[in-house]
Amino acid sequence: MSDEKAPHQPFPQDDEDGTAQPASTSYSMVDPRFRQAYFHFYKETYKPSALDRKTKEFVAIAASLAFKCQGCIEGHIKKALKYGATREEISETIAITMGVGAAAVVDLTDIAADNTKIKLF
Repeated sequence: MSDEKAPHQPFPQDDEDGTAQPASTSYSMVDPRFRQAYFHFYKETYKPSALDRKTKEFVAIAASLAFKCQGCIEGHIKKALKYGATREEISETIAITMGVGAAAVVDLTDIAADNTKIKLF
């Protein structure tokens, strides 16, 4: 028997039938009723809608980076590839997220400069 743990997966995995299932090592500290409510919400967000699944995975990649969720980013990159994303599309999604992240730093420092009346340059 291996001592190797199953990988942490902070979002439900899609079964072949489209149902969301929890990863075995995650959600151990979440009350089952809240876990079920989350799984239902998660499943609803990935149903066919105005956005196709590949686009939803690009949004999920960006959100995973913004919220610093390592398990999420790895899982959503794999899912994006599964739904037809190219390496270039994933790279562009990451670059756009980087740009927004940089803009957020500028925004916060502009607000701090205004609030403190300190202008360095």
